[in-house]
Amino acid sequence: MAIRLTSCGETNVGRKRTHNEDNLLVFPERNLFVVADGMGGHACGEVASQIVVEYMRDYFGRALGDPEATWPGREERGLTESENMLNAGIRWCNYCIWEKGHADNRFKNMGTTVVGFHIDDEYVTVAHVGDSRCYRFRAGHLEQVTEDHSLLNDYKRMAVLTPEEEANFPHKNIIVRACGLKEDVKVDVQKQKPLVGDIFMLCSDGLSGEVPDEQIRDIMARENGDLQKMVSRLIQTACENGGKDNVTCIAVRIEGV
Repeated sequence: MAIRLTSCGETNVGRKRTHNEDNLLVFPERNLFVVADGMGGHACGEVASQIVVEYMRDYFGRALGDPEATWPGREERGLTESENMLNAGIRWCNYCIWEKGHADNRFKNMGTTVVGFHIDDEYVTVAHVGDSRCYRFRAGHLEQVTEDHSLLNDYKRMAVLTPEEEANFPHKNIIVRACGLKEDVKVDVQKQKPLVGDIFMLCSDGLSGEVPDEQIRDIMARENGDLQKMVSRLIQTACENGGKDNVTCIAVRIEGV
């Protein structure tokens, strides 16, 4: 039986930026959801994140479930169709962004983080590059599904930091992996069995960087009955807490398995 779901997504420029370099894809017809947080300045980040959502929509809309479809990369043995498609699609987006940046100096050094989420008949599959995140809210508990590709996270593997040291880490916004920086990129892909009532939340670091996990959990618990209110309240809270960056959020609830 196919997994049934409801979803909602929203993006906001925040309180400090003049334009929005985030993009999102809510594509329930293919059970595909993507958040991309662009970087590069002068609207280049917006170009990179737009490439991701446009190419992923076209790829999944055209190739999902079609054994005759052409893939932008080879299929890897042992992976499900969802895992292979998310991996191949994001790597293809990476190459296209990298190529555009090398062909036109206006787009030099542009890039984007990506977190993608797909649901098939059995599994939830998550793929990401960078520090855009996926969370799972289950039975009142919040868990971060993805692991940031950031300098702070690399440092935390080598040393134990107090909450104060982590908050004051001088380079915590530096990411060590993103789409468009190199000709190819490693995509972290994972899958898990969902339960009815699970809510998966995708977001850019404009949300996770402003709203502590405890506050995210409390908002998701309080607004559990209305995904639109949940997403809007999460974004509003990020803006109230500073809004230094663009803020994007998608919520997906598992209604039946």
